[in-house]
Amino acid sequence: MRRFRPYQLFFILLLSGYFSVASVFAQPDIFIPRPQEVKWHTGPMFDLKKAAILNGTLFPNATAYLQQGLADRNSKPLQSVVKSNADQLNIEFIQAEFWLVGAYKLDVSASQIRITSASPEGAFYAVVSLLQLCEAFPNLLLPAVTLVDEPNYAWRGMHLDCSRHFFTVAEVKQYIDYLARYKMNTFHWHLTDDQGWRAEIKAYPLLTEIGGWRKETLIGRPSDKMQFDGKRYGGYYTQEDMKEVVAYAAARHITVVPEIEMPGHALAALAAYPQYSCTGGPFETGRWWGVFEDVFCAGNDSTFIFLETILDEIVAIFPSTYIHVGGDECPKTRWQACAKCQLRMKERGLKDEHELQSYFITRMENFLHSRKRKLIGWDEILEGGLAPYAAVMSWRGTEGGIAAAKSGHFAVMSPGKPCYFDHYQSEDRSSEPLAIGGFNSVEAVYNYLPTPASLSEAEAHFILGAQGNVWTEYMPNFNQVSYMALPRMLALSEVLWTRPELKDYANFQLRLRQHSRWLDARGIPHGKHAINQKP
Repeated sequence: MRRFRPYQLFFILLLSGYFSVASVFAQPDIFIPRPQEVKWHTGPMFDLKKAAILNGTLFPNATAYLQQGLADRNSKPLQSVVKSNADQLNIEFIQAEFWLVGAYKLDVSASQIRITSASPEGAFYAVVSLLQLCEAFPNLLLPAVTLVDEPNYAWRGMHLDCSRHFFTVAEVKQYIDYLARYKMNTFHWHLTDDQGWRAEIKAYPLLTEIGGWRKETLIGRPSDKMQFDGKRYGGYYTQEDMKEVVAYAAARHITVVPEIEMPGHALAALAAYPQYSCTGGPFETGRWWGVFEDVFCAGNDSTFIFLETILDEIVAIFPSTYIHVGGDECPKTRWQACAKCQLRMKERGLKDEHELQSYFITRMENFLHSRKRKLIGWDEILEGGLAPYAAVMSWRGTEGGIAAAKSGHFAVMSPGKPCYFDHYQSEDRSSEPLAIGGFNSVEAVYNYLPTPASLSEAEAHFILGAQGNVWTEYMPNFNQVSYMALPRMLALSEVLWTRPELKDYANFQLRLRQHSRWLDARGIPHGKHAINQKP
């Protein structure tokens, strides 16, 4: 059976007379990300206040999200029914087997709203669009409209660093709500780094008891005359906390990809268990930002037992296909001076420490493969040779992603320009809170194309998508996270959802101003002054 894409199906229906072209009229764009097809129609409005949900059990997550979205608007819950009657207005869910995963059709007429999808994800995204329509028509009298839509990329991601600064479960859920509202489907949760270990591991309780806390925190940027606040800082997520976040995200069709850093960015772990270093310590959890020389020892077999035990507990909590192991910014100084590491290199015939890192990552990949998971890491894992099944997250430009795709490995594009949302979003830095540096405007994010033009059609298949990264060295509270992530995340959502030929930055700015007002009304900090910034 031929599988039509939703927009192909739309034109088939149009040609068959399903829609009356004469009835179509212009309406302002309101949706972010922009759907692949939108057609407005004349005629009576649909009164959502009088509606009931038909077949709500077919897609329970979408139904629950709709009810919650209406509750947030102070509307009464819609009645769920299993059978329609002649006098009833319905929101009906319909399953269509031949559509692609994530695709949907939303059809609003005077008498009914029909949500058609092959998958729970598609039904959920239809509800997201329906709720955005409700925001544009707050009296809940909805105009007739048809959306036929599907995502353009499989990996539509946002990252959050909870190591440098810790955020509560409630705040993490709020971040996930931002993703859900804009049809992002991957939450990359950075849980460990030099400045804090945030994931409870029952086999190694000192990881959170010691590694979850630092003595004090740097004030400002690192310098020769560093100053600290003198305040003990930290926190961690219990395994029940992490399961709660995973379940919350899953109900919104968002996959949580945990990151457990190795072999570098390991100082918090080594403060708790120094025996897995090259020197034996002692160490303390990092108090300032940057790259530290002490890393996991690659010549000690007990190091791998330690990390495998940790990953066993992680995979039991996170059902994601991919587990992120970092792999970035690993100095080789300690390995060069370590007898065990040098012996490992000699025994394995490794010519340098880059190949030793490749050995380290490959060994961890083999372990994850035995647990039916896949490894993903930052593009440094390419150095010394890429592990056989590893995926690459390209952050130092696009070269890493291109190299991965050309060698038949999947890649997620996340180059510092423009996908690092810890960079300034305004050229006028006097109006901005302290940030790590750089400048990534909303327009630069919007104009980004994740698939490099240098790739062939076959190679382009390996580009899974892209993500925005929110590193929190200079974000001490969640309000600042929101401020830095928004509105750039909205621009990225359209990059990843909408076909490039449908994108229009001037049109996006109009829609963005409407969504900025929605954020304002809810007291959500965001860089609204950045909407008109030039790249």
